[in-house]
Amino acid sequence: MHFGHWFWVINQQPHRKVYWVLLSATIFLLTSTAFAQDSLIRYEYSEMVMGTMFKLTFYAESNDKADRASKLAFGKVHQLNRVFSDFDQESEASRLAQSAGQKVKVGEDLWNLVKLSKQISRHSRGAFDISIGPLTKLWRRAIRQHQFPDSNKIRQAVELVNYRWIKLYPGKQQIKLKKPGMKLDFGGIAKGYAIDQAFRVLSNEGIQYVLIDGGGDLYINKNPPIGGSWKIKDHGGRPIEVVPPVAIASSGDSYKRLKWNGKRYSHIVDPVKGIGLQNSEIFTIMAMNATIADALATTIGLVSKTHRKKLLKKYQATLLQN
Repeated sequence: MHFGHWFWVINQQPHRKVYWVLLSATIFLLTSTAFAQDSLIRYEYSEMVMGTMFKLTFYAESNDKADRASKLAFGKVHQLNRVFSDFDQESEASRLAQSAGQKVKVGEDLWNLVKLSKQISRHSRGAFDISIGPLTKLWRRAIRQHQFPDSNKIRQAVELVNYRWIKLYPGKQQIKLKKPGMKLDFGGIAKGYAIDQAFRVLSNEGIQYVLIDGGGDLYINKNPPIGGSWKIKDHGGRPIEVVPPVAIASSGDSYKRLKWNGKRYSHIVDPVKGIGLQNSEIFTIMAMNATIADALATTIGLVSKTHRKKLLKKYQATLLQN
């Protein structure tokens, strides 16, 4: 109603009065915005989920609004953990693997992320592959037991890894894993997806000045409302300049690795060779959303430098120099 009235005034009155109407409206808007920003309070919440610490930092008008928004956001992340976890035998992803060879009706989140993952697999020429589950299970055990995996077991696991064997049936939102023994591992993308979905929940609650930290992977929507910016540092402690909205994700062997016969092998496994990445470099990706940043951070060390540039361009992402 108000916009319609202003529009009517603009079209019916002399230009001089139009100017004053617009000017007064602008002053009112700026004053109201400044007042609203002054009334915002900073809130911080954290919970352990998806095997890591998730932290929400945002500005809201009241305790009630902040508490409600944080509960809804964390509720979504916990729900996604029940969808994607390959540690939980009752998760939706685990039940899909247990039904390999059959078409299975899946929920929206699993459908969306499998669909996106297959797209990234194609563009990365298989360097990113969520069907890598048999290999990651093998390497988790190897890292835990400090023992290089048996070569025959590596070969057997590699034979079960191929994103092309994940079949999608859009009409009925069904997925089929073609080979028995296939297992999905969303460890290279689910955390980023959860961060994006948590922000979506906060945004629906009217909260826009947000920083979400999911175990070191970040999504920033807007800088704090009254001056300044979020203080972001890379793994080496150096400040990173960001222009929100932006997501940042890093991947490397800082925490999980196997040292064997003078070599070190990362928990990031090459889905084609079946071997842990031997490059100890930490890759940090900046992208428009956390899902893509997470997936590319996992993938970028497994592709050639030429292909790396193409992949970054495709997803409008940036590799931050160490």
